[in-house]
Amino acid sequence: MKCLVAVLVCAVLAEGVVKIPLQKHKSMREALREKGIELPYQDPALKYQANEFAGSANMYINNYADTTYYGAISIGTPPQSFQVLFDTGSANLWVDSIYCSTQACNAHTKFDPRQSSTYSAKGQTFYLPYGAGSLYGAFGYDTVNVGGIVINNQEIGLSTNEPGQNFVVAKFDGILGLSYPYISAGGETPVMDNMISQNLLGANIFAFYLSRGGQQGSVLSFGEVDNSLYQGQISWTPVTSETYWQIGVQGFEINGQETGWCSRGCQSIVDTGTSMLTAPSQLLPYIMQAIGAQQSQYGMYMVDCSQINNLPTLSFVISGVAFQLPPSAYIIQNGYQSCSVGITPTYLPSRDGEPLWIFGDVFLREYYSVFDRTNNRVGFASAA
Repeated sequence: MKCLVAVLVCAVLAEGVVKIPLQKHKSMREALREKGIELPYQDPALKYQANEFAGSANMYINNYADTTYYGAISIGTPPQSFQVLFDTGSANLWVDSIYCSTQACNAHTKFDPRQSSTYSAKGQTFYLPYGAGSLYGAFGYDTVNVGGIVINNQEIGLSTNEPGQNFVVAKFDGILGLSYPYISAGGETPVMDNMISQNLLGANIFAFYLSRGGQQGSVLSFGEVDNSLYQGQISWTPVTSETYWQIGVQGFEINGQETGWCSRGCQSIVDTGTSMLTAPSQLLPYIMQAIGAQQSQYGMYMVDCSQINNLPTLSFVISGVAFQLPPSAYIIQNGYQSCSVGITPTYLPSRDGEPLWIFGDVFLREYYSVFDRTNNRVGFASAA
């Protein structure tokens, strides 16, 4: 899929809701593969381990080829615009900057603090590793505008070095973390926490609608729930660790049959920054056997595209409600005879030792997700 260079941004202000329509692209891994670069598998949960110690607005956000969803923010006075990945699996805000001259930085829009009258340096450096890619940078302060919500004196990270190829093909200029401040590198106050402390939200919540089938229309809402983007009722479950958006899972079913794998409890991190559904490594072989998938030379699991309708439905039982993933949700059709399975392994346990899943975009495309900081809970409802 070719990248559209020009972006038409239309801001519509009505009833206190700001909407910004954007666009979509391929995943970093797919884009690099087309260039003949095959990335080794990297556990998406590595970013969790690395960071362990260390009014209302609607935003239309990009569907990055059904793998990465991102949208526009601005930083500085006058404002400089950037595309950022909105990531519930990390806490920091950073963007490419003029202080970085690596290939990855040169491929993106760079923040120039010299052009902002409200910028001030913090004099502190950082290193941020993610499941794919890493960077070095320096912290500063500036005004940040997220969908019309203006946050004063927001701590931001300015990249100074982005080694490797991972971020070279990324279509975003930075990452805006939406997890809890406990995991913020350098003690940086996350954007959501400043929104809360500066009383900028009607309610201390945000919600994601991730479009399916390669369609546009993905929306990130701050301060409200959009009733038009889901069907039925929102089912709530408590956050079990106020670090990531981590929740408990009481059961895992294959075609309605309970496996017993979570009979003693499982944990899951709800992570918009992870494209796949990630399963505990010890369970992945059994899941792939049930699906009938075969491993490729690149380590991906593949199935015959003509057999998708015959594959099992996977279900997670969360606070007494079964959330189903039909094969159309977890099978990725690449336009070839073989289709890939959108489930990958994670090798890290949760903090309490229970098997750890990651509900990435494969899960979140099926379910409208609401993140409630006031009550420390996550809500799911069938996506419209």
